[in-house]
Order: sequence, then C-alpha cells, then structure tokens
Amino acid sequence: MAVVIRLRRTGRKNLPCFRITVTDSRFPRDGRSLETLGLYDPLRKDLAQQLKLDQERTQKWLAAGAVPSEIVQSLFKRMGVFPKKPLVRRKRPGRKKVIAARTNRKNAKKLDNTVYVVPEAIDKEVAKLKLKSMGTTIDTLTAAQVKYMATWSEGT
Repeated sequence: MAVVIRLRRTGRKNLPCFRITVTDSRFPRDGRSLETLGLYDPLRKDLAQQLKLDQERTQKWLAAGAVPSEIVQSLFKRMGVFPKKPLVRRKRPGRKKVIAARTNRKNAKKLDNTVYVVPEAIDKEVAKLKLKSMGTTIDTLTAAQVKYMATWSEGT
C-alpha cells in the first residue's frame, strides 16, 4: 500500500476548500482517507488562516514513508514542515559567452574579416593537444582521411 498526502476538495462551486489528507494512492481524490492532517482555504486573505496543519502528525506520516503531492509539498514548505535549504549562489556558466557576444556585436565594424594562415607545425601541435585533452590518439590515417588531406588547400 503506497501512502500519499494529498488535497481532498470540499466546499461548493466556485468556493473551493481543501482538506490535507493521508490516503492510499489507489483511492480516488475525494474518496476514503486514513487521516486528515489539516485544512487549506485558498480564498482566505489572511495567510495564517489560509492554512491550518497538525505538524506533529504530519512529521509522523512523513517519517513513516508517506509521499506528499507537489502542491502539498509546496504548502508544507510554506508552513516550515520541511527544513529550509540554505541559499546558495550558483554560478552562471553562460555569462562570459553573453558578454563576449555583446562585445563582438559592438565591435563588428572594427574587426577584420580575414582568414589567417597558421604554420603547419603549429597547426599539428594544436591538433595533438586537442586530441590529448579529449583522451584520443591517432596512430594511422584511414584511406578516406588520406584522400581528404590530399584535396585540402590553404584558406579553405
């Protein structure tokens, strides 16, 4: 039997009110429940009156393995049933790319639109370093690679 904590709708048309209940996951939404933990009235203006919850019983059911629905979980966070996680500032990995793109757009007219020729020795060394960083090695070239290398010309 999978036990869940979810909302059970009560009230009337256009005036919803919900009971926070512990039920078997196979029971229908408004069907039989094992226990009622509290009341949620989304139309109340006073936040203290909007949500009433027996936190002691809630902790007991959570410790027993009951799984709250997404909405009930957000209500629990509001009430402080779950401990709040410490605020961690996350790094923004794409920030440098955005700044570089913005700079390139500003300086687009100033930049040269030319292709620079790199000496073959430096080009091979860069290719080896790149392959090494990827953990790849090339011992011999395939026939298709040899054919491609023969057709390659500078500046293409």
